[in-house]
Amino acid sequence: MSKPPSLWSDWHWNKHLQERSFWTIEPSTTDSWAWRRLLKLRDLALQFCKVSLGNGKSASFWFDSWSPLGQLITHIGPQGPRALRLRQDAVVADALQDSTWILPHPRSQQEVDLHSYLTTISLPLSPDIDDIYEWIAGDSPLRVFRSSTTWEILRPRQEEVDWHDVVWFKGAIPKHSFTMWVANYDILPTRSRLATWGMAITTDCPFCSRSIETRDHLFLRCEYSLDVWREVFIRCHPPVSTFTDWSELLSWIRAVGPAKLKLMRKLATQTVIFHLWKQRNNLIHNQISFPPASVFYFVDKEMRNIISARKHRNQFQSLMAS
Repeated sequence: MSKPPSLWSDWHWNKHLQERSFWTIEPSTTDSWAWRRLLKLRDLALQFCKVSLGNGKSASFWFDSWSPLGQLITHIGPQGPRALRLRQDAVVADALQDSTWILPHPRSQQEVDLHSYLTTISLPLSPDIDDIYEWIAGDSPLRVFRSSTTWEILRPRQEEVDWHDVVWFKGAIPKHSFTMWVANYDILPTRSRLATWGMAITTDCPFCSRSIETRDHLFLRCEYSLDVWREVFIRCHPPVSTFTDWSELLSWIRAVGPAKLKLMRKLATQTVIFHLWKQRNNLIHNQISFPPASVFYFVDKEMRNIISARKHRNQFQSLMAS
């Protein structure tokens, strides 16, 4: 909109806009996927994209947010161009004549609001200053687009949970963290959950076939999983007693101790959960079974790879000798 000096901007101006408003242009079947996605994001962009008036010769009167009222076509309504006798493609300067606003007498509260704001604008507009398009995201002093500040405004927010650092932390493997995150919310599609959805399947644990497959049984109480955990405990200091539920696992990870031990427990827990779930799926869907010792071998190998790949980081250096 501000026509920055870039090949990307010039191409879109000549290919798609051709002096038309970005806010009103309709997507074409020949448009690229990226351009169509940009057009779909216009409603979100409106809350950030503002115009600082200069000479009023480029800011769209109806579709650019040059006043605190936002888009005037939305504030006044689709009948606005007829009511104010300004065509839809008018710029702000078209509403001025000899340093005077030439709008008709207001007939609605929305038009009164507009007239009230116009009285605060110093006239005449500066003829040598171009209209400036700014990206205003919250309290950020910057007036250009930055994905980080924009995401801070848009991202959904919830109260901080006490287990966040067990799931998301520097050095974690994304696929491990994701599996841990889903498991922590107890929404993995275990057989007991699938049965509650109406699926006609057995609810027996695929590892032991002696108990119902719930999250806590699958990962913490099944003898198959316990064999894997016993090997992990040799290297990560075992808990006082065997885990009986998920909260005890989280407490063990966060237990008081050296920082390197906490990091080791986080990494090990996520790796174990990931590989147990992977082996569970392998067994159900591919009929491929490995003994617990093999699963721990995969866990141990991946732990070594994780640590060695991050040995240049201070927090991982102390794990190299562990």
